Amino acid sequence: MRLHPGGRASFALWRARLSNSQVKSQRNGHLRWRYLARRLEILRAAGKEFRVRGFAETGMRDIAAAAALSPANLYNYFAGKHEILYFCQDNSLDRMIAALDKARRMRASVASKLRLVIASHLRCVLDEVEGSAAHLLTALPSRQQRHLLAKRDRYEQGLRNLIARGVRSGEFIPCDPALAARAILGALNWSVQWFSPEGPLTAAEIADGFADYLIRGLLAKPNAPEHLSSGRKLHESTHVQTRQEVRKRETAR
Repeated sequence: MRLHPGGRASFALWRARLSNSQVKSQRNGHLRWRYLARRLEILRAAGKEFRVRGFAETGMRDIAAAAALSPANLYNYFAGKHEILYFCQDNSLDRMIAALDKARRMRASVASKLRLVIASHLRCVLDEVEGSAAHLLTALPSRQQRHLLAKRDRYEQGLRNLIARGVRSGEFIPCDPALAARAILGALNWSVQWFSPEGPLTAAEIADGFADYLIRGLLAKPNAPEHLSSGRKLHESTHVQTRQEVRKRETAR
């Protein structure tokens, strides 16, 4: 098809505008990614400060210093420490729910799936320090509490369903899934109170130990070591994959 000279000019102008629009979109996407990455860095710095100092004793200046920002620049990302705390918890719950969903889709024993959930939960609250603020729910306004409680209930219900599935299949002993889920979550969440990164055990080693103790108490069959061994291998491969993804993101920065 041949274009009229005026048509060719219009077409060239349209192509130029489209190209500029694409460049602008890519630039905006990159800036947005950098903004979100910086917010995550602030969440991690704030989570650590909340854990060490306590929420009430931590100020925005403390968080800014930990995140290597000026106090004025910090307010470009968050309006105050309550907003930071809310995003700490919201981000952690999203990550835990994603890990639970991934475990449920796996072709593996229920014990192996539960091990992955336990390991992911502990990694979130111990390795990824923004999750260490997960127990500070009451410090937030009631509207934000309700939103987070709904997510927490969804996560707990998913864990109950996983345990109930193991009971139905005969892999787990008959038990109350709600009680078992709360016992597991209580043990995992309390680790925030005593864990020290400078201690003799890493978060991954603690996750292995917790998974062994907690899952062994649920297993109904005598070949428990086989379940635990296969589950540990699955956890190790998943942990390595997660570390590789973290390194890729850090390198991309």
